[in-house]
Amino acid sequence: MDIDNPTAENPSTTLPAKPNFQPLTAHEISGGHVQFRKVTVPQHRYTPLKKVWMEIYTPVFEQMKIDIRMNLKKRRVELKTRSDTPDISNLQKCADFVHAFMLGFDVCDAVALLRLDELYVDSFEIKDVKTLRGEHLSRAIGRLSGKGGKTKFAIENATKTRIVIADCKIHILGSFLNIKIARDSLCSLILGSPAGKVYSKLRAVTARAEML
Repeated sequence: MDIDNPTAENPSTTLPAKPNFQPLTAHEISGGHVQFRKVTVPQHRYTPLKKVWMEIYTPVFEQMKIDIRMNLKKRRVELKTRSDTPDISNLQKCADFVHAFMLGFDVCDAVALLRLDELYVDSFEIKDVKTLRGEHLSRAIGRLSGKGGKTKFAIENATKTRIVIADCKIHILGSFLNIKIARDSLCSLILGSPAGKVYSKLRAVTARAEML
């Protein structure tokens, strides 16, 4: 005796088509709420900011789709998400980019924070490494820079980082490993090591890091 197949006679019992959901936008992920970031402008960076404002504004507004404005009354840069912002992390990237410029980095160097995910800014003070005062502190800052900035440029080129020496504060922009190598070299200079010894150690460390 033949057994009838009910599913063959009744196509309505077949499973419905798999739904195709579109990915949520950053605006929908945040529940439609606008998110803000505020970066204070130091007194000595106000004039440089006015000169390069369009270089900062263009990548933030056009490429990252983040609204940016300068609050003249409170002297701070304000950023907020838009309805067409593609990724919610763009807001923090733009805040880091503006903050890096306020620390003293050039726009052409700081803009790499928008394009690469593995870049960071690390800051420390000379007194964190060794307590120095007066002439000893001045000589330590001189050792970090070198004659005409030669030592600083050599460390930057060897470690693929960017370094800003602002009085007693030192800021390093780069990847995690490169920041560690540059910071170790700077700490050796602060502790009194001659530049030649730091160069030779730096060459050995960077050669070892490139083999990894």
